[in-house]
Amino acid sequence: MAARSPRAPVRGSRTGRPIMALLDLLGRRWTLRILWELRESEPLSFRALQAACGNVSPSVLNARLRELREAGLVELREPEGYGATARAAELGEILVPLDGWAKRWDRRVHSPRT
Repeated sequence: MAARSPRAPVRGSRTGRPIMALLDLLGRRWTLRILWELRESEPLSFRALQAACGNVSPSVLNARLRELREAGLVELREPEGYGATARAAELGEILVPLDGWAKRWDRRVHSPRT
């Protein structure tokens, strides 16, 4: 499945809202893990990225890298390998508060009731 751009209908939404296209992209298997591994590192070769992601299959990694490149979140930096773009770094900063919210939600859901 090719990466969708904002304004294009995606799974579960025919509206074409940009947020839905983003959530569709980020919700694909391995996408967030790939972005996580590239977030603060030097560029990684395909094999190094594959190993960092727990040996994701080459076909899935190729597909996700293609989608992330089309979305402007990953770039190929010859000859070093793949790296996150400034746009991906900006997205990472936006996701930090979401991570905090998720941790609070987890504590609330899993805390013993008093």
